[in-house]
Amino acid sequence: MVVYGIDDKPPLIESIFLGFQHYLTMFGATIIIPIVTAGALGMPAHEQGMLISTMFFVSGICTLLQTTWGNRLPIVQGGTFSFLPPMFAIVFSAALSGAGWEMKMQYLQGAIIIGSFVEIALGFSGAIGYLKRYLGPITIAPTIALIGLALYALGWPWLMTDIYIGGIALLALIIYSQFLSRKYRLFLLFPVILSIFTAWVIAFATGRVDTEALRATIDASPWIRIPYPGQWGMPQFKAAFAVGMLAGYLASIVESVGDYYACARMAGAPVPGAKRISRGIGMEGVGCLIAGLIGTGNGTTSYSENIGAIGITRVGSRYVVQMGGIIMLILGAFGKFGAFFTGLPTAIVGAMFCGLFGMIASVGLSNLQFVDLNDSRNLFIIGFAFFMGLSVPFWAKGGWIFADAGAGYPEGFLPPTVQLPINWEASAGIVGRTLAEILTTIAATGMAVAAIIGAVLDNIIPGTRESRG
Repeated sequence: MVVYGIDDKPPLIESIFLGFQHYLTMFGATIIIPIVTAGALGMPAHEQGMLISTMFFVSGICTLLQTTWGNRLPIVQGGTFSFLPPMFAIVFSAALSGAGWEMKMQYLQGAIIIGSFVEIALGFSGAIGYLKRYLGPITIAPTIALIGLALYALGWPWLMTDIYIGGIALLALIIYSQFLSRKYRLFLLFPVILSIFTAWVIAFATGRVDTEALRATIDASPWIRIPYPGQWGMPQFKAAFAVGMLAGYLASIVESVGDYYACARMAGAPVPGAKRISRGIGMEGVGCLIAGLIGTGNGTTSYSENIGAIGITRVGSRYVVQMGGIIMLILGAFGKFGAFFTGLPTAIVGAMFCGLFGMIASVGLSNLQFVDLNDSRNLFIIGFAFFMGLSVPFWAKGGWIFADAGAGYPEGFLPPTVQLPINWEASAGIVGRTLAEILTTIAATGMAVAAIIGAVLDNIIPGTRESRG
């Protein structure tokens, strides 16, 4: 039984505090995305702060749009981990080797913008219902799981940049989320942000944070800065990058549809029909378009963490979530707010990777509970999709490179492929080059490989609907 239903409006002050709680709930996961993106791009510290603020500002816009004109469920919108694997494939592609961070960001924006039109079309046309018939658990499980496994090369290596602080962060995450959360609501709602806070305070106290550099970054940042379209330059477009980004959109759509059902159930609302789901996906596409134009380096999706908060607090009010969206907008406009988080130690980010992305992989695997795992057909498709989702990107990126990443590439990231593993330019000119870039970008994105293989095999190899889940 909910305390406040979907159409209820609690008193203003109470709504503000409840909305701030939604902001805190999404904060821990959201802050990681711009930090990772900025690191991959090689952005200077000042611009990293701007990117963090931009992410929260756009999240506020998208939350207000979704709750007002989209599916109208009390569901928070924010950055998505689904876009990180294709982001890496684009940023470290051969086509952008030697390019500056501004150009990489512009091409990333272009890929997100093109993909957003696909999501808008799928949503508002109602085609998402047709597409769902061909995307079963056998396709979804490896696709979602490989989002989590995509950053395995960064988790522990980043944590080990400071084993003391990284170890504290990881231990705190385990204790808070798996032990204390069973007794105290605070740790159930905010295990990530409390883990970050605990380790960061200790890092400050023990002199493991470069306070001079952090102070300089904060001082150089304006008090008020409104993110705007084209703030990193005009978006650039490349077909190969847009196609690769579609894998992120696919995973995001699948996740969001499940979130809509869960949110409606938690908020005591009717089961969402096809029109509400289509409208929600279409509005997420609009949100991704805004994210691409302004330049978050990421898209937008529904946040399951906040759905969990609704279940715990029993507050399913749309009005409360809209208050949370306004808070995101306001704090995203404070330049010094984003600048402060550029001082977050790499070791803490690595610790969060180990916990959060491992959890994402498990969530992906949980889809297999609906599949008959005694059927050799299903086992073959699942195993083959997983294996190829790991092996093909390994080949596309040139295999393991143990040498130094080289000048111009951020420490901790593998250098890009020097030349395309697929190269038809000599025989087919620009058309061959474009096709080669498209295939290479797809091949470098494990979740795209797994999604394609899983979907094709699951729909052409004979099997009963019951067995397929």
